[in-house]
Amino acid sequence: MKTICLAAFLYCGLLAAAQKLPYKVIAYYTGKGSDVQQWPVEKLTHIIYSFLAIRGDTLCFTDTAQEHSLQQLVALKQQYPRLKIMISIGGWGGCGPCSELFALAEHRNNFAKSTRALFDQYQIDGIDLDWEYPAIAGFPGHTYSPEDRNNFTALVQVLRQQLGNKYLITFAAGGFTSFLEKSIDWDNVIPMVDFVNLMTYDLVGGYSKVTGHHTPTYDYMPGQGSANKCVTWLLQHNIPGKKLVVGAATYARVWQNVPNVNNGLYQPGQFKQGVDMESFKQYFSNTSGFTCYWDKKAKAPYQYNAAKQLFATFDNQRSIKAKTTFIRRKKLGGIMFWELRSDAKIDGLTSAMANGLK
Repeated sequence: MKTICLAAFLYCGLLAAAQKLPYKVIAYYTGKGSDVQQWPVEKLTHIIYSFLAIRGDTLCFTDTAQEHSLQQLVALKQQYPRLKIMISIGGWGGCGPCSELFALAEHRNNFAKSTRALFDQYQIDGIDLDWEYPAIAGFPGHTYSPEDRNNFTALVQVLRQQLGNKYLITFAAGGFTSFLEKSIDWDNVIPMVDFVNLMTYDLVGGYSKVTGHHTPTYDYMPGQGSANKCVTWLLQHNIPGKKLVVGAATYARVWQNVPNVNNGLYQPGQFKQGVDMESFKQYFSNTSGFTCYWDKKAKAPYQYNAAKQLFATFDNQRSIKAKTTFIRRKKLGGIMFWELRSDAKIDGLTSAMANGLK
């Protein structure tokens, strides 16, 4: 009898372990629903379709093409039962009216009700709030106010009241210190959301006149941002690690007029362009003049073209391995990235993220 009980106990333990939620591998996606299976969708746990519109105070599609794409994405759940399809609002440049709109309880209530109605109709699994940024400056010209911080909390509260526990609520968080300190009332918001997507990329953005790593795992320079710096701040403020999803990037940022000092790293320059990973083999080809380097402290790659004085910062297979190792060691919730459409269709970073978190 003891042997049977022990065997049953071990079986139940193994079954429970097998049923635990996997690490999250989350892709933001702005493309067509008909194109999405060009990438390894089977590796993903969530797709966040970006961005739906807010008209007045109502969540809606931008047009019928976007509606059709969302329906195609939702249909993927029949093929991939564990896949969640979410939608996002805002984005860089997409939340201009958010400060004034969500300052009023009536507008927050109407937005929440329209969100619930849309989710019920289209079988959407959740919403990601990508307000860049509450209470601090974001996109040039966008209104912001100190009251945004509490209004964001009130928005999440009314969304949770309307959506109940049936639907996911998440938000995209800036990966830099001023956002962490000023934008969110973490103690009140975190219990109401399912997880937080940490934008630990663009930490050196297009406005910077000095080069650096835009998506490093670790920091070691004064004022430098990193995934570790962001996560450490949150863990020190008692945010559950399982609710933290680290961000990665499937694109490079390129600076021009960068002097040939330290292979272009931490040097003056002007932002030139972004390059999708799908174009890496062409842009950084063996005949392009670029040389690839690895910063072992930051766990980040970079490329420099001495002849053209071009510097590039990005994620690659090696830095994704460092990120997934970091996520496992810190016992975090998983990884997300911007965005699926810019990843290479073959041997891209999506598979590297999923494989690193197995």
